This record gives sequence, C-alpha cells and structure tokens, in this order.
Amino acid sequence: MTQKRSAKSGKKRQQIPVLLVLLVVILVACNFPIRDLSFITHSYPTLDPAIFEGHRTPSASTPEVSGQSTPPVIVAPEIDGELYHVYAAQSGDSLPIVAIHFGVSPLQITSPAEIPVSGIIPPGQYLIIPKTTANKVLTNLIMPDSAVIDSPCADDFDISAFVQEAGGYLSRFSQSVAGERISGADVVKRVADNQSINPRLLLAIIEYRAGIVYGNSEPSDIYHPLKLNNEFFKGLYQELSLAARMINAGYYGWRYGGLAELTFKDEVTTPVAPNLNAGSVGIQNLFANLYTSVEWEQRLAGDEGFIQLYLQMFGDFMPCAMQIEPLLTDRVIQPQLELPFAEGEVWAFTAGPHYSWVEGTPHGALDFAPNIKDAGCIVSPLYARAPAAGVVTRSDNSVVMLTLVDNTGQPNGWEILFMHIATQDRVALGTRLSVNDPIGHPSCEGGSSTGTHMHIARKYRGEWISTSGPLPFVMSGWTALPGERIYTGTLVKDDLVVTARQGGNADSLISR
Repeated sequence: MTQKRSAKSGKKRQQIPVLLVLLVVILVACNFPIRDLSFITHSYPTLDPAIFEGHRTPSASTPEVSGQSTPPVIVAPEIDGELYHVYAAQSGDSLPIVAIHFGVSPLQITSPAEIPVSGIIPPGQYLIIPKTTANKVLTNLIMPDSAVIDSPCADDFDISAFVQEAGGYLSRFSQSVAGERISGADVVKRVADNQSINPRLLLAIIEYRAGIVYGNSEPSDIYHPLKLNNEFFKGLYQELSLAARMINAGYYGWRYGGLAELTFKDEVTTPVAPNLNAGSVGIQNLFANLYTSVEWEQRLAGDEGFIQLYLQMFGDFMPCAMQIEPLLTDRVIQPQLELPFAEGEVWAFTAGPHYSWVEGTPHGALDFAPNIKDAGCIVSPLYARAPAAGVVTRSDNSVVMLTLVDNTGQPNGWEILFMHIATQDRVALGTRLSVNDPIGHPSCEGGSSTGTHMHIARKYRGEWISTSGPLPFVMSGWTALPGERIYTGTLVKDDLVVTARQGGNADSLISR
C-alpha cells in the first residue's frame, strides 16, 4: 500500500558573505537508476539574502502576524572589509546567538537598523561584526535548513513509493521495532516523524552508507548496515535514529549556541564557520562523527560525495527552500496556549526543560503528572487536553501530534507533541480538536518512565523549539524557565512560581 506523508500544517568595497553561496553541481554517471537530472547541471549563483526575507514578502505557508509592520528594505552597508564582516541574518538568528557564533560581545555588533535585543532578527538584516583571529574563516552553505529538518518541503514526499520505485534491498527489508514488524520505508518514516528529520535526507544517508536504496545486496553486517558500529544501536532503525541524533545535535547545538566546534572521528577538532546556517552545521556534525578530519570534506562535498549523491537521488533542493525559507522570522510568535489539562484539576509539574524528543533535540519539553498521590505507572483516568485548536496529524506508539490551526481552520505552522499517551481512548488520527478537547490518558507507555505523566513539546514548520530561545513556552500565562540542569526549572506567572519536582510536592502543583 502506498504510504504518504501526512500534512503538517550597489557598489561594494568587499564581497559580502550571505546565507547562500556558491555550490557547483556537476553530475556524474552512476550505476543505479535515477531520473533525468540534466536540469541541475549548472552552477548555483550567489543569492541575495533579500530572497529569504520572509518579513518583507511572506510565503503562502507563513501567515502574516497581525499588528506588525513591514520594515524598510535595508541596503548593505559599505565598511572596511579588513576589520569587519557584513553578515546577513538567517532563519532563527538572535543577537546573543550571533555573538556566540562570531565570538564577540553583543555590544560589538551593529546594524543600519535596530537590532532586537532578545527576539529573532529579521532574516536578511545586515549586521556589522568585528573580525577576529577566530572568526575570519567563512565557508559555503551545504544544505538549507528546509532540506535537513522535516519541513514543509517534505509534506508531499511519498517515502514508500520512492523506495519501491528504487527497487533495492530496502524495498524488501523489514525489521521489528518496539514489537511491531515494519518495512524499510516505515523505518524511514518513523525516524523522520520521531526526530523531525527530512526523509529524503535519511534515504540519502542510507544509500551513501549502505547502498541498499538502489542496490540489491544485503548488508554484510545486518546489525550495522550504516557502519556506525555502536554496540548500543543495532539494526537499521537504531542506526538511522543515531544518525538523526547526530544531525540534530549539530542543528540545534548551533541554533541555540551550544556547539562551537566539530570533533572528527580521529578526535581532531575545528571551529564551526560562524556564517553557516543550522542545516549545514547539522550535516557537518554527522560527517565529523563518521569520518576523519582528512577525509570528511571530500566525503561530504567532493565530486563523488554525499551532496552529489543527494542531488542525483532527489534533484535540486533550492527551489523549495526559496519558496518557504526562512522558517523562523521576527514575525513568528507562539499562539495562545492553555495548560494541557482541564480547569480545576491539580497536576504536578514534574520536569522542567529537557529534550524535545531524545538527546540531540533542544531542551523544549516539559512534563506534567496527574494524580501525583498515585505512585508508579497506571493509566490515569484524567485526560491530557488540547492547549489550542488543531488537527491530529499523528496518533501512534504513545505519541499524539496536534497541528494547530488559525481562526480560519488553516495550519499556522505550529505543532504540539504529546508523549506517553495511553493506547486506551487515544484521539484518532485526523480528528479536529478545539481547545480543552481530550487527547488521551497520561501513562508510562512509550519510552522509559518512572511514573505516569505526559511530555509536551513544540515544533514550528518542522523545527523543534527550545524553551530558552527567542520563542518562550507560555501556557495559560505561565512561562517555562530552565534551571541549572536538565529537567529542572520553573513556571512563572506574575509573582507566582511553580518548581519542577520529579516526585511532585506542594511547590510543584499547578492548576488552571
């Protein structure tokens, strides 16, 4: 049966670095069957960042936020190229994070226009940044963000049809995952859904490392088909999940300022180029983990490298990127959310900001537990409830994904993830929910758990959103703040504070 992805909802004194730079594509002949790709046998031009300025020309998939004006077009300033970079802000950039990337103080960064102190900088806005010995080396984009994460560019991609048409060993492959026998295409889909990685990218990784998308031979080591050789991650599903973690660790480590250098397989380290986008750093981090410092660049971007293979399999990723990026702009705000349980019920705030999915994803999730007096693992009679109106776009394996909609019923780009939702009474796929409608019962199902609870996290257009970035996690007026360590933190509303406690106690209780 064909499986289809569900919907989500002037004159210059120097060469100015911009988001997208020269990427030369020369296709080589290959032994596996592919579509005619002669249409991309050309050089990519250097693109003006204005193309990506979603705050000026919003795409159809990025609704305009009411009450916000469109800023004037900013002309690139002329500066001393020996002393300064002129950097065009990218998707999701904020002043503190750009300063971390370039190794300077936020006070040293200036611009022809006002720079938001903590919010997202309008993509395309030029920033003047002092050059230092550490930040002089800039480099080229590898892949746009939308080709790396499970963005709207993946919405219409039919994983099963592609795998079957390719006709390789993957089309006949199956394995047991969490007690269920699933196909090779379903392995890719589950990793894409869980980790929010673009399925095209995952298929290209499988082909590059194992050669089984088009090749018919069974891998010599069925426990390590991708040759990651980690004793704790065995089989295609686990290895592909580990590769996705490496990508996410680079993507979100760069997005939120936690990653400054790459560490290669031979333990050599190198700083990340400060002008790169998060997607490129995600791919670099994967290849740094897989290859030595001597070979990784050729493996990634050489004539027979990974990017070349990706383009032969799927064609040019830039047309879609130019339609939907930047994914995160200064116009993006979180819609109003309510706490995910009924009014009058008392729940415990049991975990502060922690991984949205697993290690590698940002600290974007919170945990809440009902009936804290009932220790251990039971299926709670209480319901997790919709914090806003939306459509259920996933309901399986203890997971519910709610794609939020605006007041016209159209997806607004936001998704809310619920985990540890019991099979019993779980809301069905495709159900339209209003705020407060039941999602399902909190439980211990799905993953490790010390007690009944639900895990809640946010995504926007395929990107996991941290609680500590420029888009705070606010529910019923309570703002989540991280603690000194993962899983700790508070919810703050006016002068009220609720503190995360794993076992739950008086100062962790909260109600609407």
